[in-house]
Amino acid sequence: MKRVVYKGLTFEPYIESEKIQARITELASQITADYEGKLPLFICVLNGAVPFAAALFQQIKTDAEITFIRLKSYGGTQSTGVMKEVLGLAEDVEGRDVVVIEDIVDTGFTIKHLVDGLKAKNPKSIRVASLLFKPEALQIDFKPDYVGFSIPKKFIIGFGLDLDELARNLPDIYVLCDNQQ
Repeated sequence: MKRVVYKGLTFEPYIESEKIQARITELASQITADYEGKLPLFICVLNGAVPFAAALFQQIKTDAEITFIRLKSYGGTQSTGVMKEVLGLAEDVEGRDVVVIEDIVDTGFTIKHLVDGLKAKNPKSIRVASLLFKPEALQIDFKPDYVGFSIPKKFIIGFGLDLDELARNLPDIYVLCDNQQ
């Protein structure tokens, strides 16, 4: 893997696709065991979680359903702190076991906003699966139930994560070079 440049910023390789896929397989096994005999509803947070959700959902070995919601809180390399629901949830979650699939939990505000909104709809349970988790960036008391990788407080792209909608299609995850943070 070599460095990539987007919008004049240089990113270096961080997590290779093979390692991502191996970790997703482990998470899918754990989630399958936790929901055996149930019919969980997976809610993929668009756009960033699509690659993670697709890879994870394909490996779930119990009956399940999937749907999508879109929230936006980022502009460039920084969270705006303002949550915008771009595409709402059409499915009824009352009495359902819900698994939210997120690409990254950093400040925690986006996922807390979503989970609080879902709780108001009376699901049986809510768990969160996040490919990436930045504990150092967390500004509220929250930890995902399923975590692919805990990473430092650095800006990353690839495998669904973007810089102004670019780089989502990279199969690997890249980190912004230190001299540009």
